Amino acid sequence: MRSRTLSLAGGFLVLALVGAACGSDSASSSNSLTVFAASSLTDAFTELGDAFTQAHPDTDLTFSFASSSDLARQVIEGAPGDVYASADLANMAKVSDAGAVAGEPTVFATNRAEIIVAPGNPLGITGVADLATRDLVVVVCAPEVPCGTYAAEIFDRAGVTVAPDSLEDNVKAAVTKVTLGEADAGVVYVTDVQAAGDAASGVEIPADVNVVADYPIVAVSDNPLARTFIDFVTSAAGQDILASYGFAPPQ
Repeated sequence: MRSRTLSLAGGFLVLALVGAACGSDSASSSNSLTVFAASSLTDAFTELGDAFTQAHPDTDLTFSFASSSDLARQVIEGAPGDVYASADLANMAKVSDAGAVAGEPTVFATNRAEIIVAPGNPLGITGVADLATRDLVVVVCAPEVPCGTYAAEIFDRAGVTVAPDSLEDNVKAAVTKVTLGEADAGVVYVTDVQAAGDAASGVEIPADVNVVADYPIVAVSDNPLARTFIDFVTSAAGQDILASYGFAPPQ
C-alpha cells in the first residue's frame, strides 16, 4: 500500500532515516522515493505526488518541505533523499558544487514575487514603496532563504529601504504571519497568495522591479525512481498541475 508523508520541518526526516548516504544510494527500498522540495512547492507537489503514485502505485513517496537553503544543507551533509527541488539557482549550485547530485539540474518552473496582505487589502497598500511605511508590520524571509534574497533584490530595484519586523525561516511562515493578522504585509510568491485563497489578498509587484524565480530539480541518489519523478514533473501532466497552482513554465 502506498503512503505519502508531508513534513514542513525537514529535519525530522533526517533523524528518522539516518544512515543512508546521499548521492550514492536510494533513501531506502527500491520502491521508496524521498523528495526534498522548497516550501513554496508544498501544495503543487502534494497534488503532483498523488498523480505520480497513481501512475506508479507501488511507490512509497515521502516529501520533506522546508526552505531551499535548509534542504540544501541537509543534502550536502548526507541526509538520505533521492530528489532535491529548489526555489532558486543559488542553493542548487551549492548542492552541485558539493558533488551531492546524481545528474544535471533542470529548471522545471518559474515564479514571481507578490505582496501578501489581509483580505480586501484594508490598509490600501499599493506597491513596494508602501512597505517602507513605519507603522506597517512587514515580514519577509530570512536573507539566506530564496524568498528573502528575492525580497532584498526587489527593494533594491525599487529604491526603497524596508525594515522588516521579522525574518521568517521559510515562505509559508511569512504567509502565516499575514493570514493570522500578526503582520500587515509580506513579500512572498504569487503562488503563495493564490494558495492562501480567501485568507489573503495580493498586491502585484511591477515587472520592472520584480524577479523571476527559477525552480531547478535534480536527482541526489542513484534511485531510478528519482529520474522517473523528475520526468513526471517536467511532463505535460506535471506542468499542468504546476500551472494550476500559479507556477509558470521555464523561460
